[in-house]
Amino acid sequence: MKHTVLAVIFATAIAAPAFTKVAFAEDAVCYNCPPEWADWASMLKALDEQAGITMPHDNKNSGQTLSQMIAEKASPVADVAYYGVTTGIQAIKEGVVQPYKPAGFDEIPDGLKDPEGNWFAVHYGTLGMFVNVDALAGAPVPQCWADLTKPEYKAMVGYLDPASAFVGYAGAVAVNQAFGGDLTNFDPAIKYFNDLAANSPLVPKQTSYARVVSGEIPILFDYDFNAYRAKYNEGGNYEFVLPCEGTIRVPYVMSLLADAPHAEAGKKALDFILSDEGQAIWTNAYLKPARPVELPADVAGRFLPDSDYERAVAVDYAAMAAAQAAFGERYLSEVK
Repeated sequence: MKHTVLAVIFATAIAAPAFTKVAFAEDAVCYNCPPEWADWASMLKALDEQAGITMPHDNKNSGQTLSQMIAEKASPVADVAYYGVTTGIQAIKEGVVQPYKPAGFDEIPDGLKDPEGNWFAVHYGTLGMFVNVDALAGAPVPQCWADLTKPEYKAMVGYLDPASAFVGYAGAVAVNQAFGGDLTNFDPAIKYFNDLAANSPLVPKQTSYARVVSGEIPILFDYDFNAYRAKYNEGGNYEFVLPCEGTIRVPYVMSLLADAPHAEAGKKALDFILSDEGQAIWTNAYLKPARPVELPADVAGRFLPDSDYERAVAVDYAAMAAAQAAFGERYLSEVK
């Protein structure tokens, strides 16, 4: 069921009768909710103003978050956590989260949530091509993964090292799926990267947003939100291409911690984050909401059409995580 969101992009405070400001805000602690990422700044402000929940800023990354949760398992400090999907899966194994299904949980697509509610996507990114059109030297904007092996894109393609960077590995999973592989068979990905090697690709180990913006890397395997950020914030000629063969979604997820000291406040925060109003806030950072909320036309127009996004699928993220190390070793030994 879709819902109309009465919001505009870059809104930082959204009227929401269901989330009335209370007289005294309730405190909750979120690990890894940094204001400079994914527009958590607006989310934290909206939680305070609309839901009456105050949460301090926290600049951990996913790995640091899980480590802290494990260290504090006997006496938890945090109430909720935000991290990459594979970290959420590991948190279940470590016994540091508990099931909770906020309002709207049932509308999150299968594959983007733990069925029991131990983690669930709040937004997601989609792997594709981040293209600096002006740096293509007259070559057409590629539309398919296969296009990148053509001679006209020689020395123009970049992807993060899939043996060391998660986004690089996610790109490998995407091309592997696109050419008929699965998480038990990475032969298509190995073949693709060897074919691409003939085009002298650039393979950095760290995030390369600035190198695409500058034109040093004209085409990069990357998330849609980075390409949209460049397109609408940098003032240049940038595009996001969702490859014709298909790709994968990569969710960012949240959990309620086991024995959370302020569990009710944590639950209330998660309810707001999955509400229509909360979901709209993520679009400030060009992230796709986890729920199929209907966005205003001016907001939706900043993304590729929904029909294009139908080519992006969820995968078994637990199996994806389990296969990562072995694929990295194989990539290093077999890709020339």
